Order: sequence, then structure tokens, then C-alpha cells
Amino acid sequence: MEFDPERLDAFLRTSIPGLEGLMHLERISGGQSNPTFFVSYDNRRLVLRKQPPGNLLPSAHAVDREYRVMAALRTVGVLVPAMVLYCDDREVIGTLFYIMERLEGRVFHDAALPGVTVEERGQMYRSLAQALAALHNVSPAAVGLSDYGKRGNYFTRQISRWTKQWELSRTRDDSNIEYLIAWLPGNIPEDDATGVSHGDYRVGNVMFHETEPRVIAILDWELSTLGHPLADLAHACIGWHSGPEEYGGLHGLDLAALGLPTEADFVKTYYDATHHNLRMTSFHMAFALFRFAVIFEGIAARAKAGNAADAEAEKVGPLSGRFAQHAMAVLRGHG
Repeated sequence: MEFDPERLDAFLRTSIPGLEGLMHLERISGGQSNPTFFVSYDNRRLVLRKQPPGNLLPSAHAVDREYRVMAALRTVGVLVPAMVLYCDDREVIGTLFYIMERLEGRVFHDAALPGVTVEERGQMYRSLAQALAALHNVSPAAVGLSDYGKRGNYFTRQISRWTKQWELSRTRDDSNIEYLIAWLPGNIPEDDATGVSHGDYRVGNVMFHETEPRVIAILDWELSTLGHPLADLAHACIGWHSGPEEYGGLHGLDLAALGLPTEADFVKTYYDATHHNLRMTSFHMAFALFRFAVIFEGIAARAKAGNAADAEAEKVGPLSGRFAQHAMAVLRGHG
């Protein structure tokens, strides 16, 4: 354990009235993300998310932003866990952290939703689309998030950011990436909508009800900011453009037999539930796949540099090239 559980226990008993019994602590994630723990008492089940130990980049692992955005969105009914407290006193466990209520449900890292009935899969995807629409129907100003990120020129800024990231992390030549870097800036749609953007919206980052086919919480808000709604929608659609062996995608599966929607059906469900009239184009999908390709290249670069096992580099490395290929397939009208 990277901190003293007794100090945490003492702080929580002072800050949260009525906790009963011994505290039980269980780590549930770590690695590149913000370390997350189940914190359980006899009468309360909580979750703690904290910054990793050690020196951090100024804008990285901003748990204060996670707490802020979820606390704000819950006031207007967006499906997020209830926030309990935020602690900026590093003396307690060595880093900033927050506490939220623990939810009981199901998380799937495979977009095909294994172990679920054919009838339920379609309902779960409809709920996934509707939960994203509900997020995008929120006015940032109405929930005190007008300063949560920069307004306007979202795709211009994002393309520049991920182009620079490619140059910093590239481990190989890729003509598809180079084409996308040249093509994307000149094909940005004219609309300049701004909303609260999750940044990594997909099946694996929501929790479904324990038994019912519906989303009960959107999780992992590390990449959230003010952004363009269609960036989130396109990211949520990546599964239809990648295979099961490529980060658990859907391409090549018999969607109808599995009870899974087509991409068009999923997008229509989202459109029907939103208040805006924006429509996703090949630009948005190509951008989402380009961004994902650069992210995987960064992971491969860190693995190659010795910051991860060679086996990881061998597994993740090819994904960057594949997602770049998928982006080009979209632009050619074949994706």
C-alpha cells in the first residue's frame, strides 16, 4: 500500500459522520490511470480515486477536475456516481484524492457484451447512446462548467495536439498517418459547437445495472473537457470500425444474430435523444480513429523504451497502424 490506511481511516471517520465497523481497503486499478480503491465499512461502500505517487506533470492526473465535473453533472441528472468529498490535503495519503459512492453493476471491456442475452444487447446499446445524448444536452454554463476548457476551435486544437504527439512518439513511418495529418485540418466542418466532452466514451467506460439492460453510470472522466459533441459520438463508434482482436471491436461479427445494433442504428438513437442538430461525417470518424492510432503509438513507444514489457509492445504496437488504416477506409468510403 502506497499510503497509511490508518491515516485515511481517521480522516474519513472525521469527515463522513456515522461510519461503522472496520475499514476494508481493496485496490482495483492502477498503472497509467489514477489509482482507485474500494473503501468499505459495515454501513457504507465507497470508492477512492487518487493521484499516483511521485512527480506528476502539472495537468496530469487531475482528480480535482474529475470530482468537479461529476459533481456538477449529477445536479442535472447525468448518470454519474454521487460525489462524497474532495481532499486537497496531501498530508492524509500523500496525494490529492476524492471519495464517491460505490455503485454495484456490470462493466464490459468487450463491445460485443458477452454473457448477455440477445434481447438485452440492443437495449444496452440504446441506453449507451441515450446516456451520451443526455450528457451533450447539458449547457456547460448551466452547471458552472463554462471554464472547464477552452471554447471553440476544438478540432483545430486537437489535430495540432495529436500531430505533435505523433512526432514525439512515432516508432515507425506510416503513410496513412501522414495523409491524415495533412487532410484533417483542411476538412473541419464549419459548425463550432461546444459542450461537456467525456473524452473516452465507450462500452468499457460505463457501468450497467446488475440485472437490467441500462447504463447506471458513466465512469473514468480523466480526459473530460469542453469539446465538440461529435468527437465523443465518433469515439463511441470506433467499435464498428475495428475487429474483436483490436481492442474488443465489433467489425466482422454477425451483429443481427448477436442482437447488436448497426452503427447507423446506434447513431440514430443518439440523434433522437439530443437537442442539437449536428450530424457525424467521415471527418469525425476519421479524426477519432486517427487520435486512437496516435494514442496506441504512444503506448508502443513507451513499451519500446523499456517502460513496459516487450510483450506489451508486441501486442499494442500493431494497433496504431491498424487504426490508421481504418481511418483511411472511412475516407475512402469503405469503413
